[in-house]
Amino acid sequence: MWKELKRKCCHAKMKTAEETAAPELYVTLMMAPKNSPAKAVRLQSDRVFEEIGRRIREVGGQLVKKVNAVFQWDIMCGELMVAQWTLDLKTGSGELYRGPSRQSADAVFTLSDDDFMELVLGKVKPQRAFLVGKIKVKGSIVLSHRLETILKDYIKL
Repeated sequence: MWKELKRKCCHAKMKTAEETAAPELYVTLMMAPKNSPAKAVRLQSDRVFEEIGRRIREVGGQLVKKVNAVFQWDIMCGELMVAQWTLDLKTGSGELYRGPSRQSADAVFTLSDDDFMELVLGKVKPQRAFLVGKIKVKGSIVLSHRLETILKDYIKL
């Protein structure tokens, strides 16, 4: 089962239980509830979210005026949620944080780490990803178009 999970998340920076001296990582990933993010996995998307967070601290107030929405990402590995991020561009000067939205999210995106990276890097258009089922959206799809303007700033990552 571990090899199957590793195969599905081949880009995640993790090792098998045999390769590491920390078998509790294996237990943490295998025992995590379906809808609960596992904290031990380092994903490609983490670096993108960290950079977005840095930019929000610089120009968040301007983005709040333009976007006025809260977005949540559920990053999946098969059926397992491995990360969750919220971008609040509705209150104050904006904020990006790990975990579920503290208020009702205007749009929740569910997708894999690889699919997230393809979107950010411009390898696939968001509309195409949605139509072929690579990304699921709950909430306002119209507001998600505003998000494209933010992600376009990060294509050069």
